[in-house]
Amino acid sequence: MNAALLALIVVAMFAVGYRYYSGFLTRRIFALSDDEPMPSRELEDGVDYVPTRAAVLWGHHFASIAGAAPIVGPAIAVIWGWVPALLWVGLGTIFMGAAHDFAALVISLRHRGRSIGEVAGQVINARTRTLFLVIISFLIWVVLAVFAFIIGTLFRSNPGSIFPINVQILVSMLLGWLIYRRRIPLLWPSLVGYAVLMVAIFYGDSFAAAFPVLGEVSVLTWVWILLVYSFVASVLPVWLLLQPRDYLNSHQLVTGLVALTLGLVFLQPTVVAPALNPNPEGAPSLIPFLFVTIACGAISGFHGLVSSGTTSKQVARMTDARPIGYGGMLAEGSLGMLAVLAATAGFASSAEWYGHYASWGEANGLAAKLGAFVNGGGRFVAALGVPEEAARTFMAVVVIAFAATSLDTGARIQRLVIAELADSHGVPALTNRYLAGALGIAAALLLAVTQGSGDGGLALWPLFGTTNQLVAGVTLLVVSVWLKRLGKPIGYTLVPMALVGSVTLWAMTGNLIRYYGEFERLWLLAISGSVILVLDVWILIEGLRLILGDRGTAPRPGGG
Repeated sequence: MNAALLALIVVAMFAVGYRYYSGFLTRRIFALSDDEPMPSRELEDGVDYVPTRAAVLWGHHFASIAGAAPIVGPAIAVIWGWVPALLWVGLGTIFMGAAHDFAALVISLRHRGRSIGEVAGQVINARTRTLFLVIISFLIWVVLAVFAFIIGTLFRSNPGSIFPINVQILVSMLLGWLIYRRRIPLLWPSLVGYAVLMVAIFYGDSFAAAFPVLGEVSVLTWVWILLVYSFVASVLPVWLLLQPRDYLNSHQLVTGLVALTLGLVFLQPTVVAPALNPNPEGAPSLIPFLFVTIACGAISGFHGLVSSGTTSKQVARMTDARPIGYGGMLAEGSLGMLAVLAATAGFASSAEWYGHYASWGEANGLAAKLGAFVNGGGRFVAALGVPEEAARTFMAVVVIAFAATSLDTGARIQRLVIAELADSHGVPALTNRYLAGALGIAAALLLAVTQGSGDGGLALWPLFGTTNQLVAGVTLLVVSVWLKRLGKPIGYTLVPMALVGSVTLWAMTGNLIRYYGEFERLWLLAISGSVILVLDVWILIEGLRLILGDRGTAPRPGGG
């Protein structure tokens, strides 16, 4: 099968989905209007609440949600065949993931920019708020520890990526200062900044060769550096680093997507993987595990945390929620689609593919998953005439940039979640952004270094897919309860909630049976997974009681 044709089909599906389905949600379900008051203006504080033009905010949102997960998920899920992976990415993005992100953004905007966990407290009850915030905090805790390890690993294996990533930070801060403090129009500084970033990529290998000591820095040291940096990024005003970095980064990431797509068109590679491979050696069953292995590339609870955690505090007008929330997820789905194709058409032959995916154990390692995307994607980009080594460096920078922006945003969201929990439980000291940020990063650092090599977070990473999808299901449940109270149709959020919730509970239960079967070795996964499952079922029961008509004593939701 021609990979370029498959890409064209999926992109066309996304275009139709945005034109018609997101338009329907905008008009008939959420009834968006530019006359509505915006939290970014009502609560403007110059730190978290900052009114931002749609193009800039789209860049922040897309770069934040597009982490490493939509790359590593498809890179292992294709072991079951390219057809189920591509179908889940395409249809899941349109009807579930994009609708989820859009809905999470809208409900937060209608509740003064509060996080989805805080909104759950208003829509369902205060007990649900605490339960949900605990699950959210756990998810981000693991993300921070693991993403720092992923970036550190890529820095260690691709030292040519270190220079462009650090240039990106400095250029972004300069851009933020020029625009917000010097009031210079956005166009020229952003064009110059983008050009500098692209040039830096091609000088990365030369810089690494000039400073060979960079290639000797351990992964553990990088984890320390990255998490300390994340603390700083989480407490700085959003306009100084996070927003301009994500804005510039989004251009770089879109360039990566375009380069991959053009490489596909030029190379016209054939998909060498099987269309369906239902029983690969050592792999769990296709259903339900496909739907939690490819998480962020189709639907992701983490996206709802970004929508309601940072993005909603910067939206300048309500109708911007459609291109940012729904459109941002379509861009993420495009990344998931390209990851599928890189891991199925980026190999020279079917024999080479089967060698890489000989078994679940061999293909499921972090290096194997990242390698499938970096090498396969590098082959596509090299087809455009880019030297092969530079093409691989470019792809490594793209992966690091995706992961780094999620790391920055995740640290900020964790700070806000800790502050919300502290505020609701009478611990005013932890509402201070420096203390809350330090606590979040310290916890992630403790998890990361528990094994002495920076990879401690990998001990809990197997819970990411299921926990992430459970958060997505609960987010859709909260939105469904809110819509019912407003007299709006709830099927467009309730059906995706039922689908993602049921397959995720199925997968989590299957995993827990395996964890308890090897309890002596997997006791941490067994206990942590059990707690997450109990909290999730508890929240589902609370929400479904309201949907089925038992309103209990839950307060009426704010906003409308």
